[in-house]
Amino acid sequence: MSPLQSDQERELANQLRDTANQLDPIEENLTTNDRVIARVTDGIYRQPGSAVRELIANAYDADATRVSVKTDAPNFSRMTIEDDGTGMTPDAVIHLLHNIGGSAKRTEQGQQLGIASAVDPSTSPGGRKLIGKLGIGIFSVSQLTHSFQIITKTANDPYRTVILVNLRQFADGPTDSEEGDFKAGRYRAWREPTDDIDAHGTTIVLTAIRPQTRESLRSSQLWGAVDNSISRETEAKALSAIPTYHIGHLDPSGLHVEISKNVLQSLPWGKQDDAKQAFAKMVNSVWSSTQGRTTVKLTDIFDSYLQMLWNLALALPLPYVEGSVLDETVADDWAYFYKLANNAKGSAVPLQSYDPDITLRELAGLTTHEVAQKDFTVVVDGVQLSRPLKYRNLPTTQHVLKKPMVFVGSMRQEFAGLERDISAGPLEFEGYLFWTPKVAPTEHQGVLVRIHGASGTLFDSTFFNYQIAELTRLRQITCEIFVKQGLEAALNIDRESFNTAHPHTVVLTRWIHNALRQLATTQKRQAQLLRQEARVSARRDTEDRISRIVESANAVRTDGEGVIPNVSFTNSRNTASSQFEGITQSFDLDRIVDEIPDKPLAAPSPSSIRKLEAITKVLSVYGVFEQLAPKEQDNLLGSILGIMEADNLG
Repeated sequence: MSPLQSDQERELANQLRDTANQLDPIEENLTTNDRVIARVTDGIYRQPGSAVRELIANAYDADATRVSVKTDAPNFSRMTIEDDGTGMTPDAVIHLLHNIGGSAKRTEQGQQLGIASAVDPSTSPGGRKLIGKLGIGIFSVSQLTHSFQIITKTANDPYRTVILVNLRQFADGPTDSEEGDFKAGRYRAWREPTDDIDAHGTTIVLTAIRPQTRESLRSSQLWGAVDNSISRETEAKALSAIPTYHIGHLDPSGLHVEISKNVLQSLPWGKQDDAKQAFAKMVNSVWSSTQGRTTVKLTDIFDSYLQMLWNLALALPLPYVEGSVLDETVADDWAYFYKLANNAKGSAVPLQSYDPDITLRELAGLTTHEVAQKDFTVVVDGVQLSRPLKYRNLPTTQHVLKKPMVFVGSMRQEFAGLERDISAGPLEFEGYLFWTPKVAPTEHQGVLVRIHGASGTLFDSTFFNYQIAELTRLRQITCEIFVKQGLEAALNIDRESFNTAHPHTVVLTRWIHNALRQLATTQKRQAQLLRQEARVSARRDTEDRISRIVESANAVRTDGEGVIPNVSFTNSRNTASSQFEGITQSFDLDRIVDEIPDKPLAAPSPSSIRKLEAITKVLSVYGVFEQLAPKEQDNLLGSILGIMEADNLG
C-alpha cells in the first residue's frame, strides 16, 4: 500500500477485499486527477489565433457588443483583449478560478452567477446562444503566455476586480515522482474602486508572450531564411517565398527592417482606410491575386499574422463582408438556385422567383437567420473583422458555366427510439453549397460547420471524407452548415475537430455526401445543356458567316443583281428533294463521293455537306458549272469534298 494513499482510497480498497466473502460489489463515482486535466488542456490549441478566438468567444457569451484586440504587432510583446460585456461578479470570478474544466454555462449555477439567462441557461443574459461549454477557455491563454491579468467589472458596481494569474505547465510539475497534488497555477485577486460606476466589461492583458508565439506571429522562419542567405541568389530565392502582404521584419533589437526602398511592410489596406474598409480590401486582395494563377493560397498571400486575422474572421459570429448568400435576392438571375432533397435518391429542385425582394433564405423556407450578430463587432489592431466570403462579381473563367450554383437545404433528426445519452438529443441544421469554377483562397474549398454562429474547425477540404472521385468538382465548392440544435457533444476537446463516430456527426456526414451527389448530378446536367446550346449557337454563327461569304461573292460578281441558286444534294438513301422556291441546282451526292480518289471511311459529315453547299453556290454565281459537263461537275465537287474530308479518307 502506498504511504500516499488517501483515507478514502484505503477504505475502498478494504471494501473491495471484503467482496471476496460477500455478493455485493462496491459502487462509486470515478474521479479524475488534476494532473490529467492539466496535461490535456496544456497546449490544447494548435495556433496562437485559436487562443485569441476563445477569448473573443468568451466576450461574445458575455453579451459584448464590441471587442478590441491589440497585439502590439509586429513586436507581440503584450496583448490585450477588451470587451464591453456584462463583466464578472466576485462570485463568478472565484467560480471561474476554482472550477477550470467545469463550466457553469448552461447550468442553474450559471443562472445564479449571472453568466446565463434566467429563462434559458443555454443562452446568455442577453439571449445569445452560448458558444463556450467546456470551461477550459482560461487554459487557451497558455498558448500565448503563462502570465496574464484579468480586469472585470459589472454595471452599477463601484469596484472593479483585478486578478493576476500565473499558469503552470504540466512539464513544470515533478518529473522524478508523482508526489503531491498538481497545482494548475496561482492567482492573486483584489478589488479596487472606480469612478465610472456604469461601466461594465472585461479586459485581459497578456504579458511576457511566449517566444514561440512571437516567432510564429512574426513569420520568423521565413524571414530567417532571408537573414541567413549567403549569396544574392539565395537571398532572392528566400525573398520570393515571402507572402505578398506582411507586417514586415524585425531585427534582433526589435527595429523594423527595410524590405525594399522606403518599404517596411506591405499591407492590403492603406492608412486612409477606416477599420471596415481595411478588411474589405484584405478580402479583395485575395480575389485580385487570382489573375494569372491557377490556385491562390493564404500562405502565398499573407504572413502568419494576417492569416490569423483571416481565420478569426471566419470563425467568429460576425456579419459577412458583403452579406450572406442566403440573404441575396434571386430575381436578378445572378446564379442558379436549387433546393436539396433529404432522401437518399432525391434530386435538387430548381428555385425561381420573379419577386425582386424575396431572398434565397425565404424562397427555400429556411426558418432561422444564421447567427451572425450585427451588434457584435471585433476590431483587431484597428481592422474590423467580417466573414471573408464573397459570392457575387467573381472573376470569370473558361468554364462553360458562367454563373455560380447555390444549393440550399435543411434537416432535423429526432433520433427516435435512442436514449438521449447515446444520441445526445435532436440534431437540426441548415446549410448551403456554393459551386463556382474557382474558389479563392484554396483554404475555402470544403465544408465549414458553425455551431451557434461560431466555428473552430474552419473548412474541411475532405467534406467529411467524401470518397467518390470528384476531386476537380470538390475544389470548386464552398459549403457552410449552420447548426441550430445539437452537434456540440460531437466536438472534440480542442473544438477544432469532430468525433466522427458520434451519431450527430454520422447524420451530418450522410447529409453532406448526399448533397454533394445532387450537386454533381445537377452541375453535370447544366454544363452539358450549355455545351449543347453553345454548339448549336456556334453552328448558327458558322452558317451565318458562310451565308455572308456567299452573298459577298454574289455582290462582287453581279453587283448584287444576280440570283444565288438553291443547292440540293440527293442520294440513294434520301431521294426526296427538298422543295425550294426559285432556281434550284440538284446534285447526286453518291456520284460526287464516288469521284473522290480515296473514298471516305464514313459518310461525309453534315458540316462538310453544309460547306460544300456554300462553295457550290459561289461556283454557281461565277458561272463555273455552265462550262462543265455533269461528270466534270461531279468530279470538281468530289475533289473539294475530298479535301474537306481528308482526315477521314481510307
